[in-house]
Amino acid sequence: MTVLIKRLPDADPDVPLPAYASAGAAGADLRANFPAANRAEGLSLQPMERAAVPTGLSVALPEGWEMQIRPRSGLALKHGMTVANAPGTVDADYRGEVAVLLVNLGAEPVHIAHGDRIAQAVFAPAPQVSFDLVDTLPDTARGTAGFGSTGRG
Repeated sequence: MTVLIKRLPDADPDVPLPAYASAGAAGADLRANFPAANRAEGLSLQPMERAAVPTGLSVALPEGWEMQIRPRSGLALKHGMTVANAPGTVDADYRGEVAVLLVNLGAEPVHIAHGDRIAQAVFAPAPQVSFDLVDTLPDTARGTAGFGSTGRG
């Protein structure tokens, strides 16, 4: 599958496009791409603070696909940094800038520099379905047992 990608006019052309870090990687790394006025200072997130971090990119996905924005495990482990709406979804018909909604869940401020890898993009089928309102649903062995009902947690 090919995803069309556009670098936005304010974006720094020296920031690499999304790329897979290894041959078996599921996610392509996304990088912070700040407007020229903010490149030198980047962005610092205080504990529990969140911000939409620009990537300087927009995409055109094939119909029936989504781009999931997921946290980078190293940032989560080392700094408590995650994606606030994980996974974020970029819909196939969206043509605006892809921004990453980062939140600092750690105890210390985290600095995001221009060009830093901030998240991963994973591509997945996302078919639209139809809904059929019914009076009853088919029975299953689990039934209505909810949270924690299949094990210790």
